[in-house]
Amino acid sequence: MFVYVLNCHGQPLMPCQPRKARLLLQEGKAKVATMVPFTIQLLYGSSGYKQAISLGVDAGTQQIGVSATTEQKVLFEAEILPRSDIQELMATRSQFRRARRGRKTRYRKVRFLNRKKSDGWLAPSVQHKVEAHLKTLRLVHQILPIRTTTIEVAQFDIQKILNPGIEGKAYQEGRQSGFRNVREYVLFRDHHCCQWCRGKSKHPILTVHHIESRKTGGDSPDNLITLCEACHNLVHRTRQEYKIERKSSTFRDATQMGIIRWRIYEQAKALFQNVHLTYGYVTKHTRISHHLEKSHLIDARCISTHPCAISDGTWYLIKCVRRNNRQLHKATIRKGGKRQRNTAPRYVHGFRLFDCVRYENAACFVFGRRRSGYFDLRTLNGTKIHASASCKKLTMVQKASALLVERRAAFPPVV
Repeated sequence: MFVYVLNCHGQPLMPCQPRKARLLLQEGKAKVATMVPFTIQLLYGSSGYKQAISLGVDAGTQQIGVSATTEQKVLFEAEILPRSDIQELMATRSQFRRARRGRKTRYRKVRFLNRKKSDGWLAPSVQHKVEAHLKTLRLVHQILPIRTTTIEVAQFDIQKILNPGIEGKAYQEGRQSGFRNVREYVLFRDHHCCQWCRGKSKHPILTVHHIESRKTGGDSPDNLITLCEACHNLVHRTRQEYKIERKSSTFRDATQMGIIRWRIYEQAKALFQNVHLTYGYVTKHTRISHHLEKSHLIDARCISTHPCAISDGTWYLIKCVRRNNRQLHKATIRKGGKRQRNTAPRYVHGFRLFDCVRYENAACFVFGRRRSGYFDLRTLNGTKIHASASCKKLTMVQKASALLVERRAAFPPVV
């Protein structure tokens, strides 16, 4: 484990051992800057000795790996979990907006044609993935004097994955070529037969069912299946939606990676110096040639050009969360047509949501709170520490932010 050091002006220096940091704090020569990752700031001038530190970033949409290394040691490694709830929240907000318009007026004449999207606009769920990478880069650059940054990007040919023999003009003729709409294609794909009863119900009307919620799964053919009207009503009435699984995997992550890869590189290049690109086949060759296991941290270490750097096993889990819940009312309406407010006090007995606290010598986060002063405490991977811990037994470690950081003492599981 290393303690990260800032000079008196807030600029990063080389990290030190915990023993040296303890002596500096006891002698009054330094103060604590942040608790996780533990960082101190010197109160006196320093020579500013720095080594060549390389930062490797294994870019991704579900998990991001970063590793800052020298030729001999690993100084910082982390695995970042971006948010995955933005698409559903945006769909819920759109649903509330449609309902509000229906309550207020049946039709409203257009007043302004100002709905044009700005240049470089990205969907909020995709834009967050870009910002998650940049926030992580800023965090590492704030605690370590990074000299070079290398980002691994990936490019996916989805049509080649679906059809390895595709070439030439066939790229312009997808699976839905010749069909008027998605529904017609799905009915043709399923041979105009109910996929639940296989035609045993003899019902003449066929419908197209969403396997995954339309909020998150969309209207792609892979998320649709043919059901007769009788089976469709049966599935929803008996809540058996979970029994229908998608026949093929979604390519949402591959599509998002193709969108954000150049955006991450261009914006990182504008913020930091010596930013370079690399590709997955280079990382794979480096990992195999050094006989290393497959994981996001190992890949990031190979990307940093120091695959043989020695690590003491300490790494950090970073989770992205939203700052505020802006939903004013709950989705379900109470009896009598009353809408229940969804607002909650920001602070309860001095603690707020996602504060890092210490409970019985265990560092955890506030995932739920009650006005009576009892809190739901969990770790970032969802492990429940206590379902109703009293505020009298909690000690503040670090205030909540959009990036929750948790220190781990062993490597994450190999994927």
